[in-house]
Amino acid sequence: MRRRSAVLLRLAVLLPLLLLTVAPGAAGVWLNLPASGTKCVSEEIQPNVVVLADYAVVHEGHAEGGLPTIAAKVTSPYGNTLHHKEHVTAGQFAFTTTEAGNYLACFWIDSGDKGVDTSVSLDWKIGIAAKDWDSVAKKEKIEGVELELTKLEAAVQAIHENLLYLKSREAEMREVSERTNARVAWFSIMSLGVCIVVSILQLWHLKSYFQKKKLI
Repeated sequence: MRRRSAVLLRLAVLLPLLLLTVAPGAAGVWLNLPASGTKCVSEEIQPNVVVLADYAVVHEGHAEGGLPTIAAKVTSPYGNTLHHKEHVTAGQFAFTTTEAGNYLACFWIDSGDKGVDTSVSLDWKIGIAAKDWDSVAKKEKIEGVELELTKLEAAVQAIHENLLYLKSREAEMREVSERTNARVAWFSIMSLGVCIVVSILQLWHLKSYFQKKKLI
């Protein structure tokens, strides 16, 4: 029993490091928005994954109450708008992905004062990092080591699903590559055949021409 408790405690101590190294899902980004133009960040996400993000204009370099407003727009890989806000200094977006691919979050200054560069902080959480573990702990009545082990189990499941997704994408890319190679091979054979036919026709035409001119 003591040995089992020691193992559980060791796992609880190593859990934060494991979550950071094998299950990345949260990222804090600092964006410097130009006076004119748009700054975007993208993330490749698989389907059925929860995404939660908070963004806010940074106070540094701006007086209180004088922050410039920004516009934010989040789009799916197929161009569907998932979030769109204008004239805000802070906001949040949350959604569950339905498409696999790159999700794009774009920000730009839309206030009247566009002559000053603005910084925006973006806290982007994906998958298990976006999960409300406090609610899970209260609902399932777990805490301490058991809660940490639940987080570790969720991290392992997320890694497994991500590996399966990467495997399927690799299979799709390999299939596309094989089809492309087959088409290139057929195109090369057809090009070679056309060149041979054209060469034969040119020789026949030259021979006929020289025979008419009685050169041969």
